[in-house]
Amino acid sequence: MTPRTPSRRSLLALSLSAAGLAACGRAASGGAAGASATSAPPVSPTAAPPASATSLAAPTGEPSATATASPTTTAAPSLEGWSLEQKVGQLLMVGTEATAASGTVVSAITELHVGGVFLSGRSEAGVAATRAVVDSLTALVGPQPTRTPLLVATDQEGGAVQVLRGPGFSQLPEATAQGEQGAGLQESALGWAQELAAAGVNMNLAPVADLVDLADPGVNAPIGAFGREYGHSLETVRQGVEAFAAGMEQAGVVPTLKHFPGLGRVAQNTDVSAGVTDSVTGPEDPAVALFAELAKAGSRRTVMMSSAYYTLLDATQPAVFSARVVTELLRGRLGFNGVVITDDLSAAAQLAAWSPGARAVAAVRAGCDIVLASGAPWQASEMAAALLAEAQADAGFAAQVDAAAARVLALKSHLP
Repeated sequence: MTPRTPSRRSLLALSLSAAGLAACGRAASGGAAGASATSAPPVSPTAAPPASATSLAAPTGEPSATATASPTTTAAPSLEGWSLEQKVGQLLMVGTEATAASGTVVSAITELHVGGVFLSGRSEAGVAATRAVVDSLTALVGPQPTRTPLLVATDQEGGAVQVLRGPGFSQLPEATAQGEQGAGLQESALGWAQELAAAGVNMNLAPVADLVDLADPGVNAPIGAFGREYGHSLETVRQGVEAFAAGMEQAGVVPTLKHFPGLGRVAQNTDVSAGVTDSVTGPEDPAVALFAELAKAGSRRTVMMSSAYYTLLDATQPAVFSARVVTELLRGRLGFNGVVITDDLSAAAQLAAWSPGARAVAAVRAGCDIVLASGAPWQASEMAAALLAEAQADAGFAAQVDAAAARVLALKSHLP
């Protein structure tokens, strides 16, 4: 591994903060390995998109013809009595600054029935002030058939990606340093999760499960450049992710493994670049299977989708819009039946060629359950309208909305 100088890391951290990343370099709101993740030689990432990605003029977001509906084997509260508008709302997570509830998120909760909020930005306000913001939001949830709690999420990875700071919050080290704690990481993560729980946060869009196995991790813009990876071998990633996720769960905070099928081999960041492509990761990659293995190890774990292109999985559209990747690979072949959340669909440069509504519909059609609108939260209204219209026009899509809402409610049923 080529060492990264402190000056380079400092500049990268500043650029990350300035970009306002909410879930991928944050992560975008958003790894993998080669044929043999534990012994494969280092590979060079490529930023060149496939031909279909280069001509983004007519993206459709349609799944492949062989796609099947996402399986729903997890028991969930009944959807009886829920309106279509309420079910659609459960599929949306809308961003707000962590320091204050925006008018946009207030309207999203009261008018769009959104099921989740994302605390974004960088806050130094501390636990008590954050709790006051969260309480003001949860108080807005209306009388649904069964009063359903909000998913309150944030990005509390560590290092450059830590939204919540100040009195009561620890300063989290970056993942590369967390991985060096070994067995002690779970106890550390438990403490960090207890801080989140005290602030009213019940979901963390972390840990990063991407494997960065490049000769120079620093050339991997979204992950390696910021030390967001737990290590550079399959086993170190496995141990770090499992320990962090287990600590979160122990305190009742939902961990989110990101960014399936992996952002560890791309050169560019989907938040700020278009045509970001992985031409190495295939369906047999052990690091791809690791996502599902670790996600299935806990009853409350979720998976976040990458919005990069993967030429060996589906060269025609980003993974988050691909039924081949979400439904056939993650849910079907790898057997993950839990909640799948998108990376930020509202402000990522990778997805700028699609309208906000088309992004939301394409993601749900591919098999995603929660659409994250963190970078440009005002787009949530257009996304909700598009999901509603598509469900009214297409019975098959309406069934997908029901299945997704059921999985979201099942996840919420595990909240403390």
